[in-house]
Amino acid sequence: MSHGFRLDRPPVDVLNYEIAQEQAVALGRLGRALEAALARLREFDAAHPRSGVPESARQARRTLVTEAGHALWMFVVQREACGLRDSRAVMREYNVPNELQHCMGAIPVTSRRAAT
Repeated sequence: MSHGFRLDRPPVDVLNYEIAQEQAVALGRLGRALEAALARLREFDAAHPRSGVPESARQARRTLVTEAGHALWMFVVQREACGLRDSRAVMREYNVPNELQHCMGAIPVTSRRAAT
């Protein structure tokens, strides 16, 4: 049981408290994952010019965009589960590129999926 929560509370209050804690932990974890995915994409873009890049670099960037779009989707869904419905704040605060907003929710391709 969590520290500081009174033991004389009804069980449903204890459960609601625990659920809120788990939601907050998940929101933090997914926020950090989004930040990391955005950082990887920004680092890649800073290191590679947009024109005249080989196909391998374009594919690597597409993968980063897809992964960041998935991380964005996961974060937005968790925020909504916590009652935070306005995702415009996320787009502003995390400086999410329009390109990423358009692919939000895309599931990264894995070797397992590619084999089927």
